Amino acid sequence: MRIWKKLILAMVATALLPISQPSALADSAVRYPAKPVRIVTGPSGSGTDVFARPIAQRMHEVWGQPVVVENRALGSISAGVAAKAASDGYTLLVGDRTWQAVAQSLYKELPYDPAKDFAAIAQIASTPMLFVVHPSVPATNLGEFIAYAKRLPQPLGYATAGIGTANHLPGEQLKQLTGIDLTAVHYKGGGAAMVAMLGGEVKVGFNLVIQALPHVKTGRVKAYVITAKKRFPGAADIPTVIEAGFPDLEADYWVGLFAPARTPSSIVASINHDVVSILQSDAMRASLLNQGAVPVPGTSQEFAAFIKSETVKWGKVINTAGIKPE
Repeated sequence: MRIWKKLILAMVATALLPISQPSALADSAVRYPAKPVRIVTGPSGSGTDVFARPIAQRMHEVWGQPVVVENRALGSISAGVAAKAASDGYTLLVGDRTWQAVAQSLYKELPYDPAKDFAAIAQIASTPMLFVVHPSVPATNLGEFIAYAKRLPQPLGYATAGIGTANHLPGEQLKQLTGIDLTAVHYKGGGAAMVAMLGGEVKVGFNLVIQALPHVKTGRVKAYVITAKKRFPGAADIPTVIEAGFPDLEADYWVGLFAPARTPSSIVASINHDVVSILQSDAMRASLLNQGAVPVPGTSQEFAAFIKSETVKWGKVINTAGIKPE
């Protein structure tokens, strides 16, 4: 009788095994993404929006799922929305240097915590700046300009796109590194700052390559250096800050992809793998170069470490200069 009981129990256990196993296998076989993905970013036409759209299109092609770019009025708002989203990989953020590495040193209150609310996935692009001056400035290179600025009885104004922006902080850093006297003149956007320089209203400025290079080529402004480690394609005759002897002036505007904190590491790794593959394609590189940028493929860990270094770097500049938001 006992033998029969053992046989019956063994048969029941064996019969139940195939029922439980396929369920587990089916769950593990579901590949991310299994439904549409939302990418939250800044306002239409902003730097984050410009770089988010080609990446979203390529992600759609790779994944076979819709990837929808959702614009918000400010980068802080888009970051706040993404920070509060479910940590399942279906809401992502394309953020930039301003709102992911600079803002916490400028603002006492933000609708998110840049250091705690996000998992860094991948840096997408980096666009350096040109240090440009009006043709009336009597200096042919950065060294001569510094000597010229130190001789002036009054500070030179330099054009920015606003407090804390990509072309504001390098000007403050230049002051701190060289001891020259510059005064920030804030405009509503990089385009307006460039127009002011072209008209001679302000004689000096750091401007994104895509904004400044066409005017350098026509002679309407002079470029002394590019704020990058390497010379930029299309501007190969302009030396880098390293070549000019000022390596600490390296600065750029960068954009990257983020997920809400606590998103599974497997999903972060999967997205990073696909984004890096996209960035390494000739088509994406050409697309970014047309926007005055270069792709920056790398691991999520490298991107996270880079953000920390940027936060420290620009935090020191802001605190030393005593910069406050308006």
